[in-house]
Amino acid sequence: MTFSITHEHMSDDEFLLLRDCIYGHCGIYFDQDSKYILEKRLSHRLKDLNLSTFYDYYHYLKFNRNKEQELMDIMDVLTTNETYFFRESFQLKAFTDEIIPELIKSKAASGSRSLRIWSAGCSTGEEPYTIAMLLSNIPSLSGWKIEIIGTDISQKVLQHARRAVYGKSSFRATEESDMRRFFHQQVDGYKVKDSIRELVTISHLNLFDTNRLTMLGKVDIVFCRNVIIYFDKAAKKRVIESFHSALYDGGFLLLGHSESLMNITTMFMLRHFKNDMIYQKPDRFSSGVSL
Repeated sequence: MTFSITHEHMSDDEFLLLRDCIYGHCGIYFDQDSKYILEKRLSHRLKDLNLSTFYDYYHYLKFNRNKEQELMDIMDVLTTNETYFFRESFQLKAFTDEIIPELIKSKAASGSRSLRIWSAGCSTGEEPYTIAMLLSNIPSLSGWKIEIIGTDISQKVLQHARRAVYGKSSFRATEESDMRRFFHQQVDGYKVKDSIRELVTISHLNLFDTNRLTMLGKVDIVFCRNVIIYFDKAAKKRVIESFHSALYDGGFLLLGHSESLMNITTMFMLRHFKNDMIYQKPDRFSSGVSL
């Protein structure tokens, strides 16, 4: 006898209710063509919670006393967390060779020797640790106060990031010299050295949580790569405006190579560096912005 694994069918009405509930919580948007994906990914939650229909699950998300925890938990199944160290090397070269020297120069003029960088949507931590490794290679930052904040909506990936132990798939773009310098090999993988970890803070954050975003404070640079692809235009605009508020005047926003602010906002200007094009928050005395 053979058994097949089936899951509860999601009606169009149930899809709209759940889609809008998720969207209101975090901005992740599922269009009609994504109905089957949402149905498949959430079907296990019905079984785990002993619920009969997706409408029952919607009711759970709206009214159950554990609704906030459930909304956090399902982020692990609704998002993709594929990443690796030193991703998008051309952009990172613009970061180290052009953006950082520019910030060092501007901060020296004001007597500041601190740098705050936010990795928004840091996933399992490869991005913020990569940033820390790159900064540790810049002699002119010696003695500076450096703070790198990695945030994500998924508690599962944040646990991985805090543990800071990685397998081979995370090192597809890592030089052997960097492996030796920044990692300890152990039985279960390669662990980021303490000298790098101490520069990074890992925290849970929903980019739609206005109050928590305010508590983050001002930053010099925001990395938000391959995150806004999950949002529709309205949600993208809301999140980008939050980044604008978080950045100091003259601060930089680094998006994924396939992402753009075209038709979303004119709050940032697009700088053409030698290695890449990077968005920058204009100085308050700047006369104009452009895309």
